Amino acid sequence: MLNFKENEELNVLNHSCAHMMAQAVKHLYPQAKFWVGPVVEEGFYYDIDLGDDVIHDEDLPKIEKEMKKLAKDGKRIVRHEISREEALEQFKDDEYKVDLIERMPEGTNISMYTQGDFTDLCRGPHVESTKLLKNFKLLKHSGAYWKGDKNNKVLQRIYGVCLPDAETLEAHLADLEDAKQRDHRKLGKEMAMFMFSETVGAGLPMWLPNGFTIRRILADYIMDKELSQGYVHVMTPSVVSTKLYKISGHLAHYKDDMFPIMERDGDEYCLRPMNCPEHMVMYKSTLHSYRDLPVRIAEIANDFRFEAGGALTGIERSRAFTQNDSHIFCRPDQIADEIKNVTKLILDVYGDFGFETYSFRLSLRDPENKEKYFGNDDLWEKSEAQLREVLKEMDVPFYEAIGEAAFYGPKIDVQVRSALGHDVTLSTIQLDYQLPERFELEYVDSESNKVRPVVIHRAILGSLDRFVAFLLEETKGNLPLWLAPKQMVVIPVAPEAHGAYANEVADILRSHGIRVSVDARNEKLGYRVREAQMSKIPVELVVGEGEIQERSVTVRRYGKKEAVRMTLDEFIKAAAEEIRNRK
Repeated sequence: MLNFKENEELNVLNHSCAHMMAQAVKHLYPQAKFWVGPVVEEGFYYDIDLGDDVIHDEDLPKIEKEMKKLAKDGKRIVRHEISREEALEQFKDDEYKVDLIERMPEGTNISMYTQGDFTDLCRGPHVESTKLLKNFKLLKHSGAYWKGDKNNKVLQRIYGVCLPDAETLEAHLADLEDAKQRDHRKLGKEMAMFMFSETVGAGLPMWLPNGFTIRRILADYIMDKELSQGYVHVMTPSVVSTKLYKISGHLAHYKDDMFPIMERDGDEYCLRPMNCPEHMVMYKSTLHSYRDLPVRIAEIANDFRFEAGGALTGIERSRAFTQNDSHIFCRPDQIADEIKNVTKLILDVYGDFGFETYSFRLSLRDPENKEKYFGNDDLWEKSEAQLREVLKEMDVPFYEAIGEAAFYGPKIDVQVRSALGHDVTLSTIQLDYQLPERFELEYVDSESNKVRPVVIHRAILGSLDRFVAFLLEETKGNLPLWLAPKQMVVIPVAPEAHGAYANEVADILRSHGIRVSVDARNEKLGYRVREAQMSKIPVELVVGEGEIQERSVTVRRYGKKEAVRMTLDEFIKAAAEEIRNRK
């Protein structure tokens, strides 16, 4: 997807187009006053006070029509400067402009841009003429609090994009439509995966049967992978004493992102935002020898974070989620091999799901803001160098990001792009010397000395919720057979005549662990077949008189027109192999 904010040409083009949109709005709504019109990653927007008027969907084409007139007219866009005092006088009746001007130091000259009958404050730069702004599209509108403060007035925010030529605009709009169709919130609703309810609470997903089936399969899948690599699985409580998070430092560094503390019986408790500290306590409960390490503790853990309301995005970012979490307690000489093994596991899992669009990010401490982090410079430089060296040794392409480290250590994050264009972390590997120190963790080394282990935090599927969101968007809901909540549907041609055989086929398939239903409704065959396609069920099995006689099924795969008749035994063997091999 294009990034209009970072691309210099697109930035200038879209900021100029924002002004042209404001000019068009002023023609249609003479009472309009304007706050700010910045360029953002997705294009531009302008926040507008229309008085008692409210923008509706049907108003956007009207504004576009006026913008086309302005572009065709081709007025020059002229920059000029006036003093702060002159600007205050010129815009004295516009509280929004006055607010902006008063923020500027006294004695400042203020730049403005004029095109025809419209002038607005702006640092620029702009294109030379409105004739260069012909290829635009207004995308949507919403309400927005002035200055983002809920105590202020709600302004009308209109979003749009502008591109250099018609072909590029058309291609971009097609990409936006594709992203809209891939949005996991839309797919999740259509496929009855999950739901939200204001009665339950914002950002708190409820998983419906189809969605829970996928979560269960994913949990079994990753736990089997972990067991094969020497992990042990545990379960820890979601509510803990704040004593735990005082030791770990989360209460001091993470309190603003946590749900409020609860007081009971003279003690304080909280919903945990992560489960690292519990695993530290588990490790500490047993004396370990250097021969025991590495100890790999894993958990499918429910965690809770009070994300800001504006950041909530379906199950991509919610307030209650489930992590595929693990902590590896190892000796310093084991760090490189353990990180390599985790990286290989991530690549193996992504291969199973066919993921190709991801990138590795080395997330580092911000050296200009050290108070946010635990530990000393030497430890940070050492741990950052260790992660960097492993990535280089494995020949894994990566980029570095300052300020993205956890407060206790640097990370290797695997970044993906959501359908909404969000850059989100799917998997993570974190190197931690700090929590072992804070929890006074030990193992007995080869010389019988008690020394500190190092902890590697890692999440392969990351949040199961976010993983499902990305999986739905990558596949557009067309899930592979092994993962689909409804793998097959048996459709009798004539429900009364062929329903008994359809039920028999379904029972046999269920005995082989296949998730199957029967659609014997009193509807036309074509209707039931189309509905199965709309539901994205991977396999439809149509049975009629011929199939009964031959003990066979007619197989049709999702998205394909051709159908193949197979004996029931042949089909079961082929389907079982496909599911087993996760094709």
